[in-house]
Amino acid sequence: MGCTECLNNNCLIKKNLHSGPVEDFTAGRKLIHCKKGQQFIMEGAPVNGLFFLLQGKVKVFRTGIHGREQIVRFAHDGEIIGHRGFGTGEYYPICALALEDSMLCYFSKEQLQHILRNNNGLTYDLMLFYANELNKSEAKVKSISQMSVRERVIDSLLYSYRKFGQHNGFLSLQLSRKEYADYAGTTEEQVIRIFSALKKEKMLKTQGRKIGLPDVSLLRKELSNHHYFLDS
Repeated sequence: MGCTECLNNNCLIKKNLHSGPVEDFTAGRKLIHCKKGQQFIMEGAPVNGLFFLLQGKVKVFRTGIHGREQIVRFAHDGEIIGHRGFGTGEYYPICALALEDSMLCYFSKEQLQHILRNNNGLTYDLMLFYANELNKSEAKVKSISQMSVRERVIDSLLYSYRKFGQHNGFLSLQLSRKEYADYAGTTEEQVIRIFSALKKEKMLKTQGRKIGLPDVSLLRKELSNHHYFLDS
């Protein structure tokens, strides 16, 4: 699939495709196929380029204290991956792993540096993207510092719902209890206890690994006092 046929209209490359220099620039992209469970960015590896997720779901994480995994975010179609290392350092500060069979568009660092120097529209959009990412990060740090463990777990459920939605009554993104814990900054045991309490309160349902949210408004109400940033 070429960039002109791509359906990810929120992709920065697609938005600026009408510009001649950008259209020429896309001819140099590489398509990378990742199998489910395959890691394509290694924390500490040299920054060689930037990834745009054409299709699939990706987990972005880093190594925390005592080697524990800390999930930074999840990505879906059209999103950029690896931008935290691009232009600011020599090494990636995060890891990225495909949660399902995924396809990525890859542009080398040299290609990107050249087009950003020669296309004001793409450079401006990328600057706005970084500003928005900074706002999200700051708002998340503020919210999490003020939330209880239960509220952080609920926030992780709502984040998954906002980002990927539900299908047949269950969240489209299927995560393990450990992954919820790694995103919420707590333990797997705490997540299991909180999920059990939410089930008794009819705010959550499960079917094996699948998790469903019968009434999202009830979960949102628990976090309404925080006025938390709706990170998507």
